[in-house]
Amino acid sequence: MSLLHDLATPAIRLLEAEDAHGVTVAALRAGLGPRAAANADPMLATNIAGLSLPNPIGLAAGFDKDAEVPGAMLRAGFGFVECGTTTPRPQPGNPRPRLFRLTADRAVINRMGFNNRGLEAFAAGLARPRVAGVVGANVGANKDSADRARDYVTGLQRLWSMADYFTLNVSSPNTPGLRDLQGKAALEDLLGSVSGVRRTLAAGPAGQKPVFLKVAPDLTSADVADIVEAAVAFGLDGLIVSNTTIARPDHLRDAHRDETGGLSGAPLFGPSTRILGEFHQAAAGRLALIGVGGVGSPCEAYAKIRAGASAVQLYSAMVYHGPGLVGRLNRGLAALLRADGFARLGDAIGAV
Repeated sequence: MSLLHDLATPAIRLLEAEDAHGVTVAALRAGLGPRAAANADPMLATNIAGLSLPNPIGLAAGFDKDAEVPGAMLRAGFGFVECGTTTPRPQPGNPRPRLFRLTADRAVINRMGFNNRGLEAFAAGLARPRVAGVVGANVGANKDSADRARDYVTGLQRLWSMADYFTLNVSSPNTPGLRDLQGKAALEDLLGSVSGVRRTLAAGPAGQKPVFLKVAPDLTSADVADIVEAAVAFGLDGLIVSNTTIARPDHLRDAHRDETGGLSGAPLFGPSTRILGEFHQAAAGRLALIGVGGVGSPCEAYAKIRAGASAVQLYSAMVYHGPGLVGRLNRGLAALLRADGFARLGDAIGAV
C-alpha cells in the first residue's frame, strides 16, 4: 500500500506546490492514505512529557493546518500528529505563490503566513471520530492581533479538552514580529499568561495537558539559555526544536533559493540538530525535547535522538520521499538502535 502511494508522489509533484498539498489532503480525507502499523516494533515505544507514543516519528505542524486528517496520518504509521498552526480568527495568509519546492536541494521554502480557517473549524476537525492516537494542537496569533499573548490563551481555552498536547508557535518567520516573542521579556509575559490559564484549565474535567514551545533555529547561545530558563520557570513540559530558518546556506542550488520565507528540508538538518544539542545541554534534563528539521532518513532521525530529542517530527521530507517514508524510518531506526546495542529508544536519547 505504501509503495502505491510512493509511486504517486512524483505525479503529484507535477502540480504547483500548494495545489499538490491540497490534492494530498483531499485524498487523505477520502480515505486514500497509506496504512502502516505505528506499533510494529516495541523497542520504539517512548514516553514524552507523559504522552505514551508507539514510536517517536511525529508529523510536524503545517501539513494539517485545520485538523482535517489527523486520523489518516496516524493510520500512516506516525507515532503522533501535530495539527495547526491555528489562530483564533480565520486568516488567508500571504498572497500566492507562497510555497516553493527546491528540488535540487531536497528543500522547501514557505511564506504561508498562518493561513487557516480559525479555531472553530479546527475544533470541528478535532471533534470528528478518528483512530486512537496522540494528536497535538499547534496554536498561534493572528497577524493583526492587538494582544498576541491573549490569542495563545484563547487557543488553549477553546481546545483544551480536545487535544492531547499543545504547542505555542512563537517562531514562524512569516508573521511579522512573531519571533520577537522569543525575546526574554516578551516570552516571560507570554508564558506568564499561559501559565495562569493552564492552571485553571488543568483543574477542570480535562485535567493536565503537556505544553511545548516551538523555537527557531536562528538563535544565539544566550537566547537558548534564556528560553530554557523561562520555559522551566513557567512550567512548560518541553521544546520543539526547530521551526524553519531564515538563513540561506551558500550551497543551495535551486532557482527558488532566494524566495522569501522559511527554509525547511535537507539543508535545515545540520543547523537544527546543532541548536537541538545546545538546548539539550542547557536544559540538562529539565525539559523534554522534540527534534525537527531535515529528517528524511533513519540516520537523521537517530542523530536527532542522540542529540537529545525524545521524539522527532517531519513534514518536508514527505514531499520527496512519499508517505511510505514513515514506515522506513521506524524500521531503520530500530535497526540502528539494535546495531549500537540499545535495548530501547530511551537509552539512546542524548547518547552522543
